[in-house]
Amino acid sequence: MRYPWKDVKVLVAGGAGFVGSNLTRALLNAGAKKIVVVDNLLSSERENIPETRKVRFCEGSIADDDILINIKDEYDYVFHLATYHGNQSSICDPLADHENNLITTLKLFHWIKDFRRVKKVVYSSAGCAVAEKTYENARPAREDDPISLEMDSPYSISKIVGEFYAVYFHKQHRLPAVRARFQNVYGPGEVLGAGKWRGTPATVWRNVTPTFIYKALKGQGLPLENSGIASRDFIYVEDIVEGLMLCALRGAGGDVYNLASGSEITIKELADLINRLTDNKSRVNYLPRRDWDRSGKRFGSPEKSKQRLGFEAKTRLEKGLQKTIDWTRDHLDFIEKTMRKHEHLVSLS
Repeated sequence: MRYPWKDVKVLVAGGAGFVGSNLTRALLNAGAKKIVVVDNLLSSERENIPETRKVRFCEGSIADDDILINIKDEYDYVFHLATYHGNQSSICDPLADHENNLITTLKLFHWIKDFRRVKKVVYSSAGCAVAEKTYENARPAREDDPISLEMDSPYSISKIVGEFYAVYFHKQHRLPAVRARFQNVYGPGEVLGAGKWRGTPATVWRNVTPTFIYKALKGQGLPLENSGIASRDFIYVEDIVEGLMLCALRGAGGDVYNLASGSEITIKELADLINRLTDNKSRVNYLPRRDWDRSGKRFGSPEKSKQRLGFEAKTRLEKGLQKTIDWTRDHLDFIEKTMRKHEHLVSLS
């Protein structure tokens, strides 16, 4: 995918984050001429951004007027990955989620709505916002499924309203906005404790995969809520990055695409696999069900993305987990440094 990116200029909002930093490196490898990363480091670290003259870092929110006024009509592609990470933090502080997960989207779209150079604006949405709420047999969520008014968190609300704005600005102003619906992304670069304290232990124990891997490497029992019967669609970060780039190159303005593996795995199966790969002998730690989470089982259908974009998740879960385990082991000092920023507020054991 090198040739189409040669000599292009790209704006990545949220480019210091887990997915954003992986995307930035992929764009550099593909030949991008200039990448501007905007990130307020709320849930990310400055060290994630590649050190090269081709990347310019602007610290701040994409919703800040002082940031926006310097964004000119000079970009070929815009990727909007800035968000308030994630569901539990948004429940703790809905106002912060609104400011950092929705106002960001509205102000960015409004600012660039009359840009003429930009070929595509890719908005990162969330599969959890459209998933059927069930603990029974899940079916693969499709892009044209109806959207319920019942949402599990302000994060889900912000993400789906962001989709509404993407469609609105496309229809009203011809903004070439494409929506990419993520499933559960995992892989190298997701740093436990990254950024500032966001009100809950989820600031450190931010997602299930890095949490399980870290605890398994430390020989600790993995925490399993509701016996681990919930299921998710886990997709490796390199595959998500390829999907984002395909959304930019081949996605239709106003349309939406699932970036999903199409495979469903329970959290108990994930725990067992990670324990096996890390040779962790500790027993799992069974916990009650999270009372806010009603979308117990979910996974996405990748069929439309495969047909329209040529996208297909290539990394098998076991291989992706092994790469993530190896990366985590190699970066334990950095990860634990970010975790210690919050140790006065949350137990790190």
